[in-house]
Amino acid sequence: MTHLFSPFELRSVTLRNRIVLSPMCQYVSDDGFANDWHLVHLGARAIGGVGLVMTEATAVEPRGRITPHCLGLWSDEHVPMLRRITSFITERGSAPGIQLAHAGVKASRYRPIHPTPNAYVPIDDGGWLPVGPTAKRFADDGPAPQALDVDELRAIRGSFVQAATRAVAAGFRVIELHFAHGYLGHSFLSPLMNERTDAYGGPFDHRVSFLLETAAAVRAAMPDDLPLLVRLSCTDWVDGGWTIEDSVEVARRLLTMGVDLIDCSSGGAVRRAPIPVGPDYQVPLAEQIRRESGMPTGAVGLITEAAQANAIVRDGRADLVFLGRQLLREPFWPLRAWVDLDAEGPAPIAREYAWALAETRR
Repeated sequence: MTHLFSPFELRSVTLRNRIVLSPMCQYVSDDGFANDWHLVHLGARAIGGVGLVMTEATAVEPRGRITPHCLGLWSDEHVPMLRRITSFITERGSAPGIQLAHAGVKASRYRPIHPTPNAYVPIDDGGWLPVGPTAKRFADDGPAPQALDVDELRAIRGSFVQAATRAVAAGFRVIELHFAHGYLGHSFLSPLMNERTDAYGGPFDHRVSFLLETAAAVRAAMPDDLPLLVRLSCTDWVDGGWTIEDSVEVARRLLTMGVDLIDCSSGGAVRRAPIPVGPDYQVPLAEQIRRESGMPTGAVGLITEAAQANAIVRDGRADLVFLGRQLLREPFWPLRAWVDLDAEGPAPIAREYAWALAETRR
């Protein structure tokens, strides 16, 4: 059996293989609405054979967007187009998933195609004031964010719950909470970003409170048969920051609360962290969390080749393999991987393209 193409169960959801389209911002939304771009982008990967198709980071409130052009789910009006997309994905044999997010101190940025990409968008140009654990700016960039008080933090937690409820109504079968990459959730976890002195800052047990409370609230609002994932930056790669040991401990706690898998990324708390970028560079993080906490994990980061991905699953280093840029370059990567691995069983591709198999096998 080819391990990469073995099914994987997450509660009632059975993925046809271990390949996941990693959430990647598209920067083509207007007021948070999905459109035909998202249908084609996400639908093409479902046609190409991906097991779990994840949307980009989807903001739970307007000020939670990274850019004014990011996807959102803070209104019931966002649901119909998303339902059209999830129906298409499901019909092609993939599971539709959504990543719910809040950009926090990294919000209100220009998108990459702007002449000054990632720079702060001023309010008079359609931007807004970011929010964070304190008024500390990210990398001394942009205005000082608004420090969230406890009531405001609880309201954002409620926005995650409401967005999760809308996601289920829109037909998503998997929900992921984005607590990585220096965005709001991660900014509470990392001591490099969180300088609060109340119940949400300081010692580890306080800094993980927002994550644990949000995960518990979303889990309670979701149907029991649908899985909940969490994306973590499993290490900040900087002394004094969030560590892999911290991630193992919080994974243990999340497992008891009904979280089903940790999507293991890293970094984002500071600029120019000494990250050892290279093939499989984040896989050890997924492996350690899986081994020491008992939590299923997904590995991500410069995974490009079929044998590489198959080995990650075969060797028990992670349960799922998340591909980002490789699936941007090659939407039909699962089919190539199936051929390269000489896999048995049904091809990971929509039946409408079955004619292509004879060509690839010649």
